[in-house]
Amino acid sequence: MIQDTIQAETSDISVIICAYTERRWDDLAAAVSSVQQQTLPAREIIVVIDHNPQLFNKAQTDLTGIAVIQNQEERGLSGARNSGVAIAQGQFIAFLDDDALADANWLMLFQQVLQDPHILGVGGSVVPLWIDHNPSWLPEEFYWVVGCTYLGMPQNNAPIRNPIGASMCLRREIFESVGGFRSGIGRIGTRPIGCEETELCIRASQHWPARQFFYQPQARVQHRVPGQRAQWSYFWSRCYAEGISKAFITRYVGTKDALSSENTYTFHTLPQGVTRNIKSVFTQHNPGSLLKAIAIITGLGVTAGGYIIGRLFSRKNE
Repeated sequence: MIQDTIQAETSDISVIICAYTERRWDDLAAAVSSVQQQTLPAREIIVVIDHNPQLFNKAQTDLTGIAVIQNQEERGLSGARNSGVAIAQGQFIAFLDDDALADANWLMLFQQVLQDPHILGVGGSVVPLWIDHNPSWLPEEFYWVVGCTYLGMPQNNAPIRNPIGASMCLRREIFESVGGFRSGIGRIGTRPIGCEETELCIRASQHWPARQFFYQPQARVQHRVPGQRAQWSYFWSRCYAEGISKAFITRYVGTKDALSSENTYTFHTLPQGVTRNIKSVFTQHNPGSLLKAIAIITGLGVTAGGYIIGRLFSRKNE
C-alpha cells in the first residue's frame, strides 16, 4: 500500500533533459533510457533541443515515448530549461543533463524527500564517469569544474543552498512564484558559464526563508567527463567562468546569499585540501599530491580573478 501511494505521487514528476549538439546523441539517448527505466516512473519525459533543427528532427524521429520540443527562448541552458518547464504537467520538475545516467531509484529517492512540504527542492550526488582517464592532478575539491559532487559538500542527507544542476528536482511553485532560470548567467553551448540554478534557488530561499533545499546523496547519477574536460586549460577556463558567474549572481541576489556556501569552502575546505596534499607528498611519497595542491591554489586564484573582473564589469554597466 505504501509503495502504491509513492508510485501514484511520483507519477507527478516531469523530467526535463536539454540538449544542443548531435555529437552527444548517444549520451542523450542513454540519459533518456535511464529515466525510462526508473523503479518509480516519471509522469513525463521532456527533451528540449536548444536551437538545433537537425538534432530536433532526429530526436523527434528516434526517441519514442517522450515529448521533444524546441527551446522557445534565447539560446542557452536557461532558456531551454524554461521552455521545458512551460509545458511540464508535473507538480515536481526534475532536471538531468544530457550526458548523465540516472540510477534506477533516482526519482523514488527524490520523491521521498519532497514529501516534506518544507523542502523546496532536492539534489542528488553526481559521480564522474571518466571517458578517457581520471586526471591524477584534479583534486576532489574541484570536481564541480566537471559538473560533479565535490569534496566540501555534505556526506549525508543535509540542507544545502542549491543542488547541482545535472541532477535536481524542484517544486513547480518555485517557477510560478519567483520565475524561471535567468538568462545571461547560464551555459550556452560549450561556454563554461554556469550557476543559473544557484541564482534560482537563492531567489526561492529569499522568497520562502523558512523552507530549504536538500541533498540526498543516494539519488545518484553518473556524469560523463570527456578527455577535453580533464585538461588544465579547461580547468582554468571553468574556474574563471565560475568567478564571472558568481559576480553576476551577487548583482541579483546580494553578496551575502550569493557567497554563503563559498565562504566556508574557501576558508576551510580548500586550505585543508592544500595541507592534506602537501603532507601526502612527504608522508606517502606521492608526488601527484603536489599537483593537486597546486591545482587548489591556482584554481582558487583564477576563480577569484574571474569574480573581481565580473564585479568590475557589473559596476561599469550599472
